[in-house]
Amino acid sequence: MLVFDGVTLDFGDGPVFDRFDLAVAPGRLVALLGRSGCGKTTSLRLAAGLVAPASGRVENRFRRTAMVFQEPRLLPWADATDNAAFGLAALGVGREARRARAGDLLTGFGFAPADLGKRPAELSGGMQSRVAIARAFAVEPDLVLMDEPFAALDVGLRRELQDLVRDAVERRGSAVLFVTHDVTEAIRLADRILVLSARPARVVLDAEATPTADPAAIHAAAATFLALPAARGALLER
Repeated sequence: MLVFDGVTLDFGDGPVFDRFDLAVAPGRLVALLGRSGCGKTTSLRLAAGLVAPASGRVENRFRRTAMVFQEPRLLPWADATDNAAFGLAALGVGREARRARAGDLLTGFGFAPADLGKRPAELSGGMQSRVAIARAFAVEPDLVLMDEPFAALDVGLRRELQDLVRDAVERRGSAVLFVTHDVTEAIRLADRILVLSARPARVVLDAEATPTADPAAIHAAAATFLALPAARGALLER
């Protein structure tokens, strides 16, 4: 369980959070929607322990947490396999074992054998994103924090990687907290969607959802979702 209890945080230009509450249960895939600058990424940094609240409590009871950033952030001198195995090295897994585990993951993510030894500069943006996602799941996390990792990708590749993430989450049973600006992405992936207000952020809508890959169902659900006053006010109205 991940719990934010009465969290307050101020970066000097006004409060980001003021008595903010949030909970993510095991096995849930939770999307955070909100306008730019409202505190979505900051919530991930709090969950990861990269930022401490000024007051209140952030309690991450998950055994192991991994994070996927907006950019792949790969080591330029390391090949795809070693990049995907980076977290395993920090856990003390031997080189041969960690490369084998990372290689299996990358193969499942669509890597050909010839691609496993390529460095980031030799990989497309989509392949780099696959490595970053594999790096997160290689450590068998109980909680995955995702900060718009698909935002810079074209629609087809974005959907393909969303499906890979969904499959990996279902196999592992991981909880996920992910940030997105895209309502259709939230509907495609999440079983719970939270909408944040402008700063100081608070949850103005907490909606249960049923993930679907059907385009017609996604667009119908998005239209229904955006018709909700809380969603429309937080995401569309000025």
